[in-house]
Amino acid sequence: MKKLTKNVLSILFNQSQSLRKTVPVLILFLGLFPVAFAQDDSTRIKELNEVVVKSTRANEKTGMAFTNVYQRDIKKQNLGQDLPFLLNQLPSVVVSSDAGAGVGYTGIRIRGSDPTRINVTLNGIPYNDSESQGTFWVNMPDFASSVQSIQVQRGVGTSTNGSGAFGASLNISTLGYESEAFGETNLSYGSFNTMKANILASTGLLNNHFVIDARLSKLVSDGYVDRASSDLKSFYVSAGYYNKSNFVRFNVFSGKERTYQSWNGLPEYLLKIDRTYNAFTYPNQVDNYQQDHYQLISSFKLSDHWTFNPTLHYTKGKGYYEEFKEGADLSAYKLPNVTIGGDTITSTDLVRRKWLDNHFYGITYSLDYQNNKKLTANIGGAWNRYEGDHFGEVIWTKFAMTPSNDYRWYKSYSEKTDFNIFGKLFYQLTDKFNLFGDVQYRKVDYDMNGTADKLQNITRNTSFQFFNPKLGMNYQLNNQASFYASYAVGNKEPNRTDFIDNVKVPEPEHLEDLEAGYRWANQTISFDANFYYMNYKNQLVLTGQVNGVGEAIRVNVPKSYRTGIELVANWKFATKWRLNANATFSQNKIKNFTETIVNYDGEADKVNQFTKTDISFSPNIIAGGQLSYSPAKNLEFAWLPKYVGKQYMDNTANDNRSLNAFFVNDLRANYTINPKIVKEITFSVLANNILNHLYESNGYTYSYIYDRQIITENFYYPQAGTNFLVAVKVRL
Repeated sequence: MKKLTKNVLSILFNQSQSLRKTVPVLILFLGLFPVAFAQDDSTRIKELNEVVVKSTRANEKTGMAFTNVYQRDIKKQNLGQDLPFLLNQLPSVVVSSDAGAGVGYTGIRIRGSDPTRINVTLNGIPYNDSESQGTFWVNMPDFASSVQSIQVQRGVGTSTNGSGAFGASLNISTLGYESEAFGETNLSYGSFNTMKANILASTGLLNNHFVIDARLSKLVSDGYVDRASSDLKSFYVSAGYYNKSNFVRFNVFSGKERTYQSWNGLPEYLLKIDRTYNAFTYPNQVDNYQQDHYQLISSFKLSDHWTFNPTLHYTKGKGYYEEFKEGADLSAYKLPNVTIGGDTITSTDLVRRKWLDNHFYGITYSLDYQNNKKLTANIGGAWNRYEGDHFGEVIWTKFAMTPSNDYRWYKSYSEKTDFNIFGKLFYQLTDKFNLFGDVQYRKVDYDMNGTADKLQNITRNTSFQFFNPKLGMNYQLNNQASFYASYAVGNKEPNRTDFIDNVKVPEPEHLEDLEAGYRWANQTISFDANFYYMNYKNQLVLTGQVNGVGEAIRVNVPKSYRTGIELVANWKFATKWRLNANATFSQNKIKNFTETIVNYDGEADKVNQFTKTDISFSPNIIAGGQLSYSPAKNLEFAWLPKYVGKQYMDNTANDNRSLNAFFVNDLRANYTINPKIVKEITFSVLANNILNHLYESNGYTYSYIYDRQIITENFYYPQAGTNFLVAVKVRL
């Protein structure tokens, strides 16, 4: 087994030269020589780890809808797909993959809200990109292997750090430890030549104070879509010191991705002819990006009642995507015309690279107070700063002289400072009734200087100030049942492309979120019912169109809302059987929407007015769950169904611009043995879409007038039919 571990390590290091320089010997030592060390104090250290993320997490007394996902559940499903696909069975969740198989560029929507509205924090540190406000999971390949727990809050949720939460929050924690030293390797292989290999190792708790954890991962896939390949590498190293009531932990992790572009989608006419079609054929039409994270996390108990949790962080990101452009105008790249034999050439084939070079750093903190069982309070917040360079290079031309290496046809610089402070209070009025209050002030300064890729001047200085109050209550009806309710306000600034893609300056968004629910549970069954009404002012909604890099174009609408009910049930109805099920029934409406169809005939654009129309990508029904059966110890089979109702790709509720409803079924099997030579071997199989349902989970549309006809073009992102992954885990 040591030989197997060593061979896997050799493969990983040989394939990842940059990572080999960063973590050369640590994982080898930890993985090959796991031994037990001094005594364990697991309860104490677990509480210390949890206190760091506690200030931004919800609990049963906050009066809000949330779901906790723990490491044991993540491991069962973590065979190579990105983190959104591991959360696919949660309430109100819809996931998608550009490459069609859950590896590479993937996305998640919650209650119909896109990733720019889903706040993501890693150990309390903002992860959303400061400018686009989206989350690019491709930059964190196999990060799920280092995750200890995830809390998904639906709606505005509690005050957190980073971009405003308008649909949900993902609060991710990697803080945890194993009491005993171990070495582990996970090997996966499946359809589309999808392969994952990683090594995890830990010292366990050394001398009751120290712990070092590490992971090194390699993940590749050809993708379901033609040429939509992924070549992903990552590592994670964490070293911590714990004493009785304090700890300091330093995390370093990095992801490097190289993915072939598939963000153009599939034209509608090819859906029944060639579902794997990819318009890009240039061999190096790839996205290259590396992101390095550094986190210094700590917690100090100041007295019997006060605990201080400061965190410093820095993230460095740099990369580009390369594109072949046919017949590009030389003037669009600030290149001179070319004269050949008396003919003047004004366009040429060329290859370009669009670069992003950025820094993100700051501090997050919380000061926690607990006097007795009646009163708990937090004061927290953050100061974060983003600095980003955007620029474009032309690296090859067919006719024009290729510019020098320092030539840039556009360049811009951005700075964004995000400051917030919040206060939270829990007060137990009686044995059955408690109140929750939460107030946040957030100030955002965002400056852009220079030109964008189409040579438009984007110089702009903007500032926003937001006040976000929240109030919740929980009433314990009896030992099994409780009722809760909350009211929360959220505000959110536009993102970079909103400013660039719109002639009219976009307005910030405002949301008022009312939640009310009922919880009931005993030893074998639990049931939650949550009602929500999310009332928006100036919500930025999709026009259906996309810009040059596949990003959705959005405009403000004065009034819109989402309302629905979320039902969640867990039932252990027999010794070997367990059912987890959820369903969301909702209405998602824009009260008044104006559609403008561009007229390329030189006449006036066509304007259509819609009243109480559906919000794009907001299905009225979402349902999922898991039925598991354990016929023997350490053996589990699970059926994972998922139903997503019809989605419109724009806000006109036009069936000809929609995604059909889909019902997808997956099967999973996990079997663990404990031989004498190693601690544990686990075999896993994941069969996705076992009924081979052909469906599309994402897309875009746009319409225009040409030759006096309205032409609508739809593009889709088809998902893979039946496909599988098999895996083996060996733990020393």
